[in-house]
Amino acid sequence: MQTRVIQLDRERPDSSAIVEAADVLRRGGLVAFATETVYGLGAIATEPRAVRRIFEAKGRPSFNPLIVHVDGMDRARECSLGWDELASELATRFWPGPLSLILPRSRRIPDEVTAGRPTVAVRMPATPVALALIGQLGAPLAAPSANRSNRISPTRAEHVLADLDHRVDLILDTGPTSLGLESTVLDLTTVPPRILRPGPLMAPEIEAAIRGLRLAEGPSRQGHEGTFPDATAPAASPGMLPVHYAPTTPAYRIGPGDDPHGIVWPDRSALLIVGELAGVRWPREVPRIVLAEPTVAARELYATLHDLDARGLQAIFVAMPPLGLEWAAIRDRLHRATRPLVEQLPLDVEE
Repeated sequence: MQTRVIQLDRERPDSSAIVEAADVLRRGGLVAFATETVYGLGAIATEPRAVRRIFEAKGRPSFNPLIVHVDGMDRARECSLGWDELASELATRFWPGPLSLILPRSRRIPDEVTAGRPTVAVRMPATPVALALIGQLGAPLAAPSANRSNRISPTRAEHVLADLDHRVDLILDTGPTSLGLESTVLDLTTVPPRILRPGPLMAPEIEAAIRGLRLAEGPSRQGHEGTFPDATAPAASPGMLPVHYAPTTPAYRIGPGDDPHGIVWPDRSALLIVGELAGVRWPREVPRIVLAEPTVAARELYATLHDLDARGLQAIFVAMPPLGLEWAAIRDRLHRATRPLVEQLPLDVEE
């Protein structure tokens, strides 16, 4: 298929383009569009055949579930069972925004969306184009990130086109996304609720907004990545596979205990420093990019990895950010996108 790209004003998207995109979706097609987090690859969530096309286009394993995007609580209730007072409070406080809620699914949501699990993740995105598209359809959209499976998430339309040209019918280009990292996923089917995927919203912020709410203990409260599940088992949430968000160039993470002077630096390599590592002396000859502040690092992380991946490098080295809740989501993504430094092999970096 020929992939079309339509450029739109991010705040006032042209209504004729929204109508055209909705028509593509009603015919079972795929439309990529921006949310505030990353670009999503959308299909009508209640149409199993259309949802299967998402998995085919991405090369995504069928055991990895999708997030359903809605335009308000009424449509969220149609997708889920057991929508209770807590879900309403969270949606009222944080929607539209980067919070996905896991709830028991309704019969409207097919197995293809949930990987056969009895639960579904729903969220209301914060961009006018996404909300207009869902409203025009009158139906929820299943929409994972618009990239090949396990690769770097797209924060610009050109990222989508580079990865999925001829695999997606239409891309609605509204420029770079504002947040740059995928939503926080909160499981409301457990007591207490648990964050399954860290994101822009952190545990203390969620707890402070809902009086009396206490989230489960775990990595999301401690500011570091957690353990990774069985890579072949149905995942409880998107974004939980051990290898994810990864460049095609071999990428290695440098932790606090690693000695930069013991690294074999290939001639064509680059260093991404996330957070400030005071007192570390890096080789002067290695090109470097520094993302020192958490908000900027979140917004620019994927775009930076896309840029480095396109340079034809032999290796990318990533100096990991410090521990702390403000870095938790970034650490999670980088942990899944990189290999431990001890896995660096001569065959990875030699001509």
